[in-house]
Amino acid sequence: MTHLTSIAKNIAHIQQQLPPHCKLIVVSKYREVVEIQAAYDCGHRAFAENRVQALLERVEALPNDIEWHLIGHLQTNKVKYIAPFISMIHAVDSLKLLQEINKEAAKNQRVIPCLVQLHVAQEETKFGLDPLEIDAFMVSAKQEPLDHVRLLGLMAMASNTDSQQQIHAEFQQVSDTFKKVKASHFAQDDAFCELSIGMSSDYPIAIEHGSTLIRVGSAVFAQ
Repeated sequence: MTHLTSIAKNIAHIQQQLPPHCKLIVVSKYREVVEIQAAYDCGHRAFAENRVQALLERVEALPNDIEWHLIGHLQTNKVKYIAPFISMIHAVDSLKLLQEINKEAAKNQRVIPCLVQLHVAQEETKFGLDPLEIDAFMVSAKQEPLDHVRLLGLMAMASNTDSQQQIHAEFQQVSDTFKKVKASHFAQDDAFCELSIGMSSDYPIAIEHGSTLIRVGSAVFAQ
């Protein structure tokens, strides 16, 4: 089996494991265009990049009906480049960034779906809000005139560890935080329903904790 044929098989295998409410987003960072095209050709449409420059290159090179997600840290000065087309921004980690997304979305006469990133992993390098900060963040966001962004849920990454117990604990913390935020700030908003957790190494655990969006790269493109 060639590498490109294994992509379709891998996607089908992952899809079979997903409950109806959970969606696969293929992480295409560092992949060749021909590999992404192979995933597209087997019917997949939701892809994610973590850097704006790479994302813009992909958009130019690939079919225009792809639903692009940005999953990496986003600098405010880069928002304008993706505002015309981005399907969802997963890693909102400050009110300043949310305000900038709102401003650029307004210029493009769009409403951009966003997720707020939580930091629960042990690595210092990962971005996101501490779960203890999320309530104050939501209160501040609701006081802003943010008509061109839509907060749809939370995103997080677990620690890069072999300890399944630790991953379970971190995803449980994210799930608990999501439920509190939902009850306190979005009880009447059915659209606030997304939990973006789970990557190639830990998505089965994320599904157990209520993930609705898994971000999988290496497991899709493995030979």
